[in-house]
Amino acid sequence: MTTFRYFRALVLALLVGCALAAPARAQTAPAQTIWRLLDYIAVDYAGAVSDGQVVNEAEYVEMVEFSASVRQRLGELPQSEARASLLQGATRLEAAIAAKAAPESIATSARQLGRVLLAAYPVPLAPSNLPDLNRGAALYAQNCASCHGSTGDGRGAAASGMDPPPIDFTDEARARERSLFGLYQVIEQGLEGTAMPSFAQLSPDDRWALAFHVGRYAYPEELARTGEAAWSSEDAPRRFVPNMTALAGMTPAQLEQELGAERARAVTAYLRGNPEALSGAEGLLSLAKERLQEALAAYEAGRRARATDLALSAYLDGFEPVEPLLTARNASLMRRIEGAMAELRARIGRGASVDEVRAQVAVVQELFTDAEVQLSPDKASTASSFLGAFTILLREGLEALLLVIAMIAFLRKADREDVLRYVHGGWIAALVAGVATWAAATYLISVSGASRELTEGFGSIFAAVILLSVGIWMHGKAQAGAWQRYINERLSKALSKQSAWFLFGLTFLVVYREVFETVLFYTTLWSQGNSGAVAAGALAAIVLLAVIAVAMLRYSQKIPIAKFFTYSSALIAVLAVILAGKGVSALQEAGLIDVRPLAVVPRIDLLGLTPTVQSVLAQLFMLAAVLFGFWYNRRVAQQRSAQVVSIGRPA
Repeated sequence: MTTFRYFRALVLALLVGCALAAPARAQTAPAQTIWRLLDYIAVDYAGAVSDGQVVNEAEYVEMVEFSASVRQRLGELPQSEARASLLQGATRLEAAIAAKAAPESIATSARQLGRVLLAAYPVPLAPSNLPDLNRGAALYAQNCASCHGSTGDGRGAAASGMDPPPIDFTDEARARERSLFGLYQVIEQGLEGTAMPSFAQLSPDDRWALAFHVGRYAYPEELARTGEAAWSSEDAPRRFVPNMTALAGMTPAQLEQELGAERARAVTAYLRGNPEALSGAEGLLSLAKERLQEALAAYEAGRRARATDLALSAYLDGFEPVEPLLTARNASLMRRIEGAMAELRARIGRGASVDEVRAQVAVVQELFTDAEVQLSPDKASTASSFLGAFTILLREGLEALLLVIAMIAFLRKADREDVLRYVHGGWIAALVAGVATWAAATYLISVSGASRELTEGFGSIFAAVILLSVGIWMHGKAQAGAWQRYINERLSKALSKQSAWFLFGLTFLVVYREVFETVLFYTTLWSQGNSGAVAAGALAAIVLLAVIAVAMLRYSQKIPIAKFFTYSSALIAVLAVILAGKGVSALQEAGLIDVRPLAVVPRIDLLGLTPTVQSVLAQLFMLAAVLFGFWYNRRVAQQRSAQVVSIGRPA
């Protein structure tokens, strides 16, 4: 087992690497600061100028200052095709403010300039996780109520003497011009010239929770009940607010232009108080479609890198969260979408013609429409929930079970049952870590698509490398006489405490990889209802896995030691090849590895086979390493046999 020593460090490296796989928080982009200034101008200019006359000198001076700052900051942005037109727009806006133009005109110009700015210098416009409104209320009471008041009316205990006074969040005339994204920006950056500090020390999730809470003050609860009825019974609201990005970036005034004043107010009240209404499959797939159209527009404009990012976002942010549910209901459609998305990214990556990219976007859009039908609430039958829960746990559990059983059987045959507790500790720790992952994903954080794919990808590749060494080692012990020599010479040393902890780490690594994916699948299934059917499916899978485990353990006791090692080495080698393919495929889905489709290869999830050049090459490389290791073991065994015969022959 000396080969194991070279790979012990990999286990620790993987556990640390997975913890660090989440993307680091980016610093505030300069474009966000400019957008906030434009948003402030659009909202507050009406309080400075009316009918061509200055009605508030302090506010007007601020508007002049902000418009000059916008122009200056735009000039400092990185060069792009849009920067020149942005500067021209900023100059016109500055001149219009100097001429005391009508508030409606200034608001329109500022909003339009902000939209062009974000198209040219994209920044996150919506929360990556579902806002926690209870958390938002607690943060408001802790950080904001002293100035803005417990009811948001701007009359807090500390508000006296402030110039300008704290904002009155209950003022609907002002609130209708302020988007949730605008509130988020002010919370993040503060407001120069006022007592409003920056709360950049809060996490993005906390800032969004606070923005949603503040954005509700102008819309009473009874209005939200009317909005819920409109949202549930009408198509128009869903068409104009299809996802979280639209909700966060749209002002109530903009929604009024589409739905009318009363319906817009009611829908705004409902969605700001119930953002989970947009977190379902319909909203996510709508986001995916929107990203695809943006990717196509970027590609048509010659911005290939931006198109790549948007196509990847369409998969990770829009489709990947609903993938578990779609897998349970229509696995064939899920595989077609994955293949079509990979083909789209490949066409963008190799610089295909615009017509080719446009055609592939149309294919993916049609598949997303099919997915919307499959994921509609009326498809959430008890049978589909049971079957989904059963097949997911059985599939993920079987891979981990095969390795754990092989290790347990090996230790029993080696008469080293004292080391079994390390193997059992490994898989039990993996289950505990899985429960912790579920709790964190449910109550603390949301595991993003990219983080999930990176964790699965690196986990699979590290496990494949370690299993390769284990498989070759086991195959070597299957050769004639090798096991008996090993028992006599090195077993006690090989199964030292260090090696026992290695077995713990290997078991944890392989089992946690499967538990991690299962947790994410089950979280999605559970959120769709039919929790009883999901639990029943899980229980049925656990019972079947237990039966398989008992049968394998009993059968392994009857197999001669040489055959046991032969079968076990083959099994572990196959698992290594499968995990190599799965690892590369996951890293491709995370955008870390390019995609080159390979149409002649079918997609077989059970074997980790994905129709891309990179994943197939990874599996072929792993297979070649396995075959070379097995060949080398046979050669060494033959040489030893020849030496034994030569020594035993009479002189």
